[in-house]
Amino acid sequence: MLVDALANIEKAQARRAFSQAASRYDDVAVLHQEIGRRMLERLDEIKLRPQQIVDAGCGTGYCLPGLGQRYDRAPIVAMDFALPMLGQAARHRNRRSKIQLLAGDLEAMPIADNSVDLLFSNLALQWCRPDRVFAQFSRVLKPGGLLLFTTFGPDTLIELRNAWRQVDDGLHVHGFADMHDLGDMLLRAGFSDPVMDVEHHTLTYAAVNGLLQDLKTMGAHNALASRQRGLTGKTQFTRFRAAYEALRDEDGRIPASYEVVYGHAWVPQHPTDSTGVCVSVSVPEQG
Repeated sequence: MLVDALANIEKAQARRAFSQAASRYDDVAVLHQEIGRRMLERLDEIKLRPQQIVDAGCGTGYCLPGLGQRYDRAPIVAMDFALPMLGQAARHRNRRSKIQLLAGDLEAMPIADNSVDLLFSNLALQWCRPDRVFAQFSRVLKPGGLLLFTTFGPDTLIELRNAWRQVDDGLHVHGFADMHDLGDMLLRAGFSDPVMDVEHHTLTYAAVNGLLQDLKTMGAHNALASRQRGLTGKTQFTRFRAAYEALRDEDGRIPASYEVVYGHAWVPQHPTDSTGVCVSVSVPEQG
């Protein structure tokens, strides 16, 4: 079951990894920053005058200035489950944007019911059970409130996953929810007319170790409860690296694919509001 697989993530391990990565995260999080910029641009097409904003899973706070510029009178709660990440986010506090830092888990948000107008979440959902998070998002948003989020889809790091499959049957990469499943979860959580779309990005590296180092620097460790606890053997790693390097492109670069799912949905003004899912897929791109 999809939800069972996503529930296999050890939150304590994920929190520890992101805490350790906080000071260097922005040095390598190029894709995360680009997706954040695109999310903010989408807000420019939506007529909204929020009185309270939450950046859920804010990380180092990269998107906080953009939110503050667009809604300069609205208080912003920057929430993350890793305290060192909030320490980095604190750098973005200024007089124009009223930013409050809050330590909290997306699956158990320490925020009052019906108190938020805009809930913004960039690439945090994949570390949680989406069904539980959407229930929390629905709870804290006001009637008429907007959720805008991104997360990774199933084709993310597919090369890494397939290379390991040629070595053993272990789980080396997290599972990621399909956008259709996410749309269904939004409806079950009470959201109205969710709109989902997906982009594909490919980063390239000179060597496999470059990708692995970037993932480590970002704190994107394997936090699955069923992960291998001991060190990977030299023979296993050599076989894995050979399988991955066989995928070099014509320029001799190692590809790393990312499927980025965008979603937005509204909390109905009235319980009888109609619901349905609109889905679109973008043309894959090289980035």
